[in-house]
Amino acid sequence: MKQDAGQFGKKAKGKLLRLIFGRTTVVMVSLLIQIAVLLWAFQWLSDNVFYVYGGFTVLSAAVVVYILNKNQNPTYQMSWIIPVLVFPVFGALFYIFLEVQPGTRKIARRLVILQNETAPYLKQDPQVMDQLKMKSRGVTRLATYMKDYGGYPIYENNHAEYYPLGDDMFPAMIEELRKAKRYIFAEFFIVERGEMWNSILEILKEKAAEGVEVRFMYDGTCSLTLLPYGYPKQLEQAGIQCKEFSPVKPVLSSYQNNRDHRKILVIDGHTAFTGGINLADEYINRKVRFGHWKDTGLMIRGKAVQSFLMMFLEMWNVSESRPEAYDQYLPRPDDWKTQDPETDGYVMPYGDSPLDHETVGQHVYMDILNESRYYVHIMTPYLILDSDMMTALTFAAKRGIETIIIMPHIPDKMYAYILARSYYADLIRAGVRIFEYTPGFVHAKVFTSDYEKAVVGTINLDYRSLHLHFECATFLYRSHAVCQAETDFQRTLKKCQEITMEDCDRYPFHWKLAGKVLRLFAPLF
Repeated sequence: MKQDAGQFGKKAKGKLLRLIFGRTTVVMVSLLIQIAVLLWAFQWLSDNVFYVYGGFTVLSAAVVVYILNKNQNPTYQMSWIIPVLVFPVFGALFYIFLEVQPGTRKIARRLVILQNETAPYLKQDPQVMDQLKMKSRGVTRLATYMKDYGGYPIYENNHAEYYPLGDDMFPAMIEELRKAKRYIFAEFFIVERGEMWNSILEILKEKAAEGVEVRFMYDGTCSLTLLPYGYPKQLEQAGIQCKEFSPVKPVLSSYQNNRDHRKILVIDGHTAFTGGINLADEYINRKVRFGHWKDTGLMIRGKAVQSFLMMFLEMWNVSESRPEAYDQYLPRPDDWKTQDPETDGYVMPYGDSPLDHETVGQHVYMDILNESRYYVHIMTPYLILDSDMMTALTFAAKRGIETIIIMPHIPDKMYAYILARSYYADLIRAGVRIFEYTPGFVHAKVFTSDYEKAVVGTINLDYRSLHLHFECATFLYRSHAVCQAETDFQRTLKKCQEITMEDCDRYPFHWKLAGKVLRLFAPLF
């Protein structure tokens, strides 16, 4: 017993030391020190140099005028105007500091170059548009907008398969990875060592040893708590090209606010996976974090995969200077012989960038709400709405459209849950029905409408997804996957409890107040 207690004590001591001296702690402490120094400097200026403070007050007014005239979401503007006016020195200078960051501008310029390079591979087939025009003028208008302003075409006669759980998509991913002959390109937001990632990693190593080109990219936030610093070098030793997108550094910078939230897996140019599912065990319910993890995914086979291929190559080459050989990754004629013969409907994969001033993710959602005739059914983990999305949701319900939102009952982030709850009463009063998934946490990002349209992807109904993150999704029209998604919604609904106005009234006052206050700063989270 004493020996066991001693070993337990050593393990506890080791964990404590790793926590104190770990990279995450160093980064957080460094950032807090920088913020504290800035606060002290601004306070000193305001207390000791009256004319300097007066000058900064004028500067704050100029900053407010600049924010008001900037082409941004009004709710996001208000979230900056309040701190600038309340803290005229700190608020103004902090906004200017973030606005002039060179890192974000550099990435934006590089992405414009890369999008120009990939544009020849994302041309719209005019025959597809002609066929679509005969079926739906509304969807044709959406496809026209997406091609002109998002850069992504719509395709017909692809195979789309919907997965109602990560548990279902994981075996399909494994099966397709084992078939890879030429290349595997993967881009994910979260990667954590465990059954899911370890299984995939073993296949990637085997394929790399066979001569298959393997590129893997994950978001830099993983290095804070999930993966060791320098993890890409470990994978490179196994023949896997690996990148960490925007590593989190102990330096205040605005570009670190734009995370790569995409989930993309492309195999040989003919098969792609996307959805809300990351590479960690909770996504396949091998590890319990917040009850049962409800997530969804999509597999695409056909020409539409080319859009995901170009999305991946654009992000991969943000940090590259050498030219990319796009042509060699296009699917070959022989690749189609082994693919699914069952194809139907229209498929439009698309990406959303926070740096192009075009919120295509939000516009697609709003188009579905505005064009719907019978119903719009939504699954989302977060509900942090700007005025435009709030208006679209409530107007859909007010004009008689069955508008239902499924939310988690067990939240992963308490502040996000408090914020979401602050919108419930207004939505319910307008006729929107809200249900919470009682077995656990909903991480799915799904819209379905009128048995004809669906969106499956990575885009949450919150500011981060709609305005700040790199995202991706797939719009489906008259594909059998639309019916699969709606069937899944109805089955999920049976496991939910409806939130009523009585529930909202019983919600504790201090949580209601916290939600209202958090709304002021929600766009900055």
